[in-house]
Amino acid sequence: MNPRNKKYAKYLLVALAGLFLGWLIFGGRTAEEAHDHEGETAGVVEYTCSMHPQIRQNEPGKCPICGMDLIPVTTAGQGVGEPSPYVLEMTPEAIALANIQTTPVQMSNPENELLLTGTVALNEQKVSSITAKFPGRIERLYINFTGQEVKKGERLASIYSPELITAQRELQEAAKSRDIFPELYEAARTKLKLWNLSNSQIQRIQNANQIITNFDIYADRSGVVTERMVSVGDYVSTGSVLFEVANLSSVWIVLDAYETDLSWLQEGATVNFTVPGIPGEEFTAKVQFVTPVLDASTRAVEVRAEIMNPSKQLKPGMFVNARIKSSTKATGNGDALAVPRSAVLWTGKRSVVYVKVDDRETPAFEMREVTLGPRIGDMYTIQSGLSQGEQVVTNGVFAVDGAAQLSGNYSMMTAPANKQMEVPEAFKNQLTAAVDQYYTLKNALVASDAAAARKQAGNLIQVINKVDMSLLDGSTHAKWMQLLPGLKTHAEAIQQGTKLEQQRTAFSPLSDHLIDAVETFGTTKDVVYKQKCPMANNDKGAFWLSEQKEIRNPYFGEAMLTCGETTQTYREGQVMVDKAKKPEPVESHVH
Repeated sequence: MNPRNKKYAKYLLVALAGLFLGWLIFGGRTAEEAHDHEGETAGVVEYTCSMHPQIRQNEPGKCPICGMDLIPVTTAGQGVGEPSPYVLEMTPEAIALANIQTTPVQMSNPENELLLTGTVALNEQKVSSITAKFPGRIERLYINFTGQEVKKGERLASIYSPELITAQRELQEAAKSRDIFPELYEAARTKLKLWNLSNSQIQRIQNANQIITNFDIYADRSGVVTERMVSVGDYVSTGSVLFEVANLSSVWIVLDAYETDLSWLQEGATVNFTVPGIPGEEFTAKVQFVTPVLDASTRAVEVRAEIMNPSKQLKPGMFVNARIKSSTKATGNGDALAVPRSAVLWTGKRSVVYVKVDDRETPAFEMREVTLGPRIGDMYTIQSGLSQGEQVVTNGVFAVDGAAQLSGNYSMMTAPANKQMEVPEAFKNQLTAAVDQYYTLKNALVASDAAAARKQAGNLIQVINKVDMSLLDGSTHAKWMQLLPGLKTHAEAIQQGTKLEQQRTAFSPLSDHLIDAVETFGTTKDVVYKQKCPMANNDKGAFWLSEQKEIRNPYFGEAMLTCGETTQTYREGQVMVDKAKKPEPVESHVH
């Protein structure tokens, strides 16, 4: 071999040996690193606490509860789509440690039994004051003590009155010249009548040869003397109160009710009560009156019932223990949704519950703001925010809320910024009518019926044109004017389209505008579902509104009928989140 060729062959062997050695040193590690990278991209690594599994964060650190080092946990395949700030995922271990239990939302008869206390009181409509009809001095009392029973027409006192003596003399003198001065005679009689003297008394004065010095005061109704205002020798003027007399044939039952009980109080409700002084007997009356003003010192109102008391066994001042069964006007006459009291977190401004999310591999709970109705024992009625059958957390609710706060989700103490604007109820009703008509259009596209879609789009335009924008002003009017052209333009495009592809293309921006309107102004519907098809609009995804949770895809119809997912649920009275704003902290006033 040529020496030069031998030299090149030697260099080539050295180069090959070097490459082989480099592969031995670095090749295995490169494969391992590639393998590790694949492992990391296969699942998202989170960190949790072995003692508090509800703690989850994206980087290592220490547990904020116990201070232990966090350990990694892989969460691959645990959810689809963008995570909701309302929804908290928890491991089964964390649920067991916190002893979290749920209870279904149920319908309850909105009847409540209030337990109230009070007293027997005088019936003010049967209390009368006996007054002096003429001035004078009390010469004698025939009623000497309170509590004494008197009958109508019974003599109560005797009064000496110089003015009455003068009036008698005037009558007697006028009677002598009655034929000559009849007017003078009638004036003298009238003067005595004004002092409440009867015709027989006046006639006796006229016929008497002597002046009557003492005149008697008589009871003008039967009853019991509850107060004596005078004593013998007292001087009284016309109108002075001598006695207070009460008829105890009927009495009032006056009960104290707190302002939280007001929604259950109605006139006509039955009151069953017992009196400790009359053991073994229960009485029944009807609520006749609820005082319209709250006592600022006791924070209570008086509830009044009247009951007949012929035997007079009910005595004013007796203590009363009463029960009132009634239904609240707030829930109407039918049943109402109700949840246990332990399920509700109340901050003073808003009420929050946690609802178990169905159809998830990992247990999850959604924070839900609700509008509370009246309380029924250990239950709260729910006016809006929940549906029958939903599972709400009733035990461990504070543990769930605490985990939500630590994970950065919305919680009892961090309220979402409200996107919704206040508008008149009439405008909401008109927008709700537009949503109903939109549903019919959506269902025509689900059925792939182009002709029906054209017709329903025309009907939707008519409903939108009937929306009275004069009900709005300022920023609300400006927002509606911003949305209105898009609603009409895309509805008209569907009406004029002859092919389903054209109609479905226009349906996507129409839905976006209507979703914005629903989030901004709200509706009067109990629930509206926002759903998404990820393959519509050339795989960019498209949304629509639906009246049902079950997916019925309007963008593909029968071809991909169930393709999609529910991304948001709008409930009446629920806060619409403004994602551009951060959560607002809530005052820490928790009950």
